[in-house]
Amino acid sequence: MVKDRIADGRRIGQLLASELTGLQRGPLADVSVVDADRDVDPTPEGAFAYRVTADDTEVAVVEVTPETARLLLNEEPATVPERDDITTDGATVVVHSGAAVKAAVDVLEETLSG
Repeated sequence: MVKDRIADGRRIGQLLASELTGLQRGPLADVSVVDADRDVDPTPEGAFAYRVTADDTEVAVVEVTPETARLLLNEEPATVPERDDITTDGATVVVHSGAAVKAAVDVLEETLSG
């Protein structure tokens, strides 16, 4: 069975936004996606897609590249799942596929619980 892998940065960013706004558990209950650029054109350097707030305080920014979405957290996450489709560089969580969106949300949730 062949599975389609979502590897389009804009689509990954959209999935991440949907997941963040759809969850109402723990620290994610007060999370919002704000200042979204619905027509963002991904760039290799990372184009601004939206900000993520919790209790009206910015906690992250999401940028999109042609192949990834990057969650730029305001603080370095304590842990990141060991997966091939999610990587980190300090406070930047790079989501390489649609399947990794839930793991990125878990990283944000754990960071907010900190």
